[in-house]
Formats: sequence, C-alpha cells, structure tokens
Amino acid sequence: MFVTPAFAQTAAPGLDPMGGLLVPMLLMLVIFYFFLIRPQSQRAKEHRERMSAVRRGDTVITSGGMVGKVTKVSDTSDEIEVELADNLKVRIIKSTLMDVRSKGEPVKDAT
Repeated sequence: MFVTPAFAQTAAPGLDPMGGLLVPMLLMLVIFYFFLIRPQSQRAKEHRERMSAVRRGDTVITSGGMVGKVTKVSDTSDEIEVELADNLKVRIIKSTLMDVRSKGEPVKDAT
C-alpha cells in the first residue's frame, strides 16, 4: 500500500494554447497585410483615381477588350460616351474600364 514514485510526481506544466498560437497567427496576419492586402488596396485606389480622371479625347480599353476614344464625359453620372469606330458610339460605365491612355501616351509594349 505504498505510493509508487510514478504516481507521486506532479504533472508537468503544460503549454498555454493561446500563447503558443497567438504569436504565429499575428505574425501571419501582419505578413498577409503587408504583402497582399495593402498593395491590392493601393492598386485599387490608383485604378479608381485613373477612371475618375477620364476626359474627352482619351483612349480607353473596356473590360470586354474594346478600344475606343472618349467623345463625351458627364460630371453628373458615371457614364461616358466612347467612339469604337466611325459612326459607332456607345455609352459605357466608368467602372467597366480597364485602362485609360491619355492623348499623348504611347502604346505600352507587351514584352
């Protein structure tokens, strides 16, 4: 009826589950913020600024891949009028534009 030394030992101190997981999770969030979230939001902000600065005479590329020249811009609405070909004018919403090239900007190389 003696207590054996194995039963008499105290339990080893366990790891704190929150302390052991909290630091790596916070580190991952910081890495995601600086490498993914922040650059994407900066690109989106720059794109919105470029689309809002569209003016008459600019060459635009729509999300459908059409290239045209802006003939009319309205300050009160988000629609613009784009001439795709001779005697073919369409109204396009500014948010569907992919790229805006100003009058004097050269075509970008794909290489």
